[in-house]
Amino acid sequence: MAIKLIAVDLDGTLLSSNNTILSETQRTLRIASEKRIKVVLATGRPLSGVLSYAQQLGLEGDKQYAIVFNGAVVQTISGRVLMSQELNYQDFNNMLRFQHLSHVNVHFETTKYFLTCDHDLSIQMQINAALTNNIMKVRERRDIPKNFTFNKVGFTSIAGSDQIEKLWNSLPSWAFDSYDIVRSWDSIIEINALGASKGNALMDLASRLKIAQKDVMVFGDQGNDISMFSNPEFMKVAMGNAIGDIKDKADYVTDDNDHNGIAKALKKFVL
Repeated sequence: MAIKLIAVDLDGTLLSSNNTILSETQRTLRIASEKRIKVVLATGRPLSGVLSYAQQLGLEGDKQYAIVFNGAVVQTISGRVLMSQELNYQDFNNMLRFQHLSHVNVHFETTKYFLTCDHDLSIQMQINAALTNNIMKVRERRDIPKNFTFNKVGFTSIAGSDQIEKLWNSLPSWAFDSYDIVRSWDSIIEINALGASKGNALMDLASRLKIAQKDVMVFGDQGNDISMFSNPEFMKVAMGNAIGDIKDKADYVTDDNDHNGIAKALKKFVL
């Protein structure tokens, strides 16, 4: 198998339950990179939430890449933007309408900061900002300028995941026709511009690098990875802790994120 690009989700995949890269997984990915296999981190996080892990894997500079915001942005590790899909002020107002369908928080993510109009922040929203080294700006709705743009929206709940479930079931059908909407965890709904997905971003990046899709291997575990697992050309590896939809679409199910699932699959198929 001539794998030339390995795309790796972060939370629940590359990262253990303690938000660390296990030493054997780190060592194996470094070996792959040394063999000139491109290692790309593909995540819902912004680049600021990727850099420390990229550094641990020896990925740096303008020739290494990250797919961030669930595929809305592709950047080099040094920060140069190759591709960006944004939402606008009309979308901002639509998101606030969706918020009223349930008791949830909503925050808007840009490449420079997170923003919310909520004053009582869910624990999950605060965790998201902290884990990605981001500033969470709290602003009044009237203070948001008409030229405001953002790359991703996150809905979290101050009242439990049942409110996220309620929102998921209450979103109008036109919303799914107008946006890319994923349930990244039971407690989080994420929304991007239509067509902005990890799968599409990865196809675009592979094309830029002149790598055939059949030479791409992907690792994932949650709903925001499904777009990568829907590509019949990619070699798809589900983590042992992955949701059923990911496992059903996978070519192989490896061990979980706390037992070096990535390393085991790479040793079996690539190295």
